[in-house]
Amino acid sequence: MLTRTLLLLILSLMAACASTPAASGPTTPPITWAVAIHGGAGTIDRNTPPEQAAAYLASLTRALDEATTRLARGESSLDVCEAVVRLLEDDELFNAGRGAALNEKGQAELDASIMDGATLRCGAVAGVRTVKNPITLARAVMEQTRHVLLISDGAEQFAASIHTPLVDPSYFVTPRRQQMLKKALEKPGARADHPGVTYGTVGCVVLDSKGNLAAATSTGGMTAKKWGRVGDSPILGAGNYADQYAAISGTGTGEEFIRHGVARMIAARVALKNETLAQAADHLVHKTLRPDDGGVIAVDAKGNIAMPFNSEGMYRACADSTGKREVRIWED
Repeated sequence: MLTRTLLLLILSLMAACASTPAASGPTTPPITWAVAIHGGAGTIDRNTPPEQAAAYLASLTRALDEATTRLARGESSLDVCEAVVRLLEDDELFNAGRGAALNEKGQAELDASIMDGATLRCGAVAGVRTVKNPITLARAVMEQTRHVLLISDGAEQFAASIHTPLVDPSYFVTPRRQQMLKKALEKPGARADHPGVTYGTVGCVVLDSKGNLAAATSTGGMTAKKWGRVGDSPILGAGNYADQYAAISGTGTGEEFIRHGVARMIAARVALKNETLAQAADHLVHKTLRPDDGGVIAVDAKGNIAMPFNSEGMYRACADSTGKREVRIWED
């Protein structure tokens, strides 16, 4: 009897030991929020004057600081996306808002969109000329109308009706962009970009502390574009998209992002093909788009971040709740 009892005790202890997890080293804390920002991609020459590169990095750092401060205090992904893109629209270094690229008539025609991944609510504007912050008007379209996209005069009238800040069209025009337009018009048929200058957009993608994703994108489009041209930034699923799986903002040759539905396709590959965010984003940027077409920033529901590009550089920054932080232009 004693032997049987002792045997049962030994077997019980062995089973308990087998079910107890082995001790391990320090574990990585879970990601509770994450953010990625871009200021455009294109032929960004590595020989860009150091002071110019430093100015871009400083602006991206300010935008990232704004995002992380807001996320750390629990603000929503939508609020953070809008706030960050507004900052970039107000910074004449970037191709959005003040300092946007000019069309063939020397005018700024601005596009923007925003999307809430939790609900799939979205709003966009295109071809606006007097709206100081197009991203804020895009959010108003989402929240105050039953529509998704308003354009040109209709968008302008809606902006005035809800007292969105308006400015004279000259507010957006800067000497730098006028010089870029002059060079582009001197070379008909040439690409709108040239060394040291972006041809892209600005964008922000966020996972907030409640697990909600959002994306926002704003642009002035291409230098010397046809009057009335609309690119991918206000087209949900092309240059901007968010759902429960991922949030994506694109920058580059808008027509190609539209043709391939780049932003939506990245989220779909995560959802339907069980790819990682990095795998999905890399496939679209490096296997679907052409070389020099641009890049994307993306964040998924777990806080993973991807920022691939196929051009020489992309102004970009990212951070998360674990302390990850990056502000870069080129690959190395």
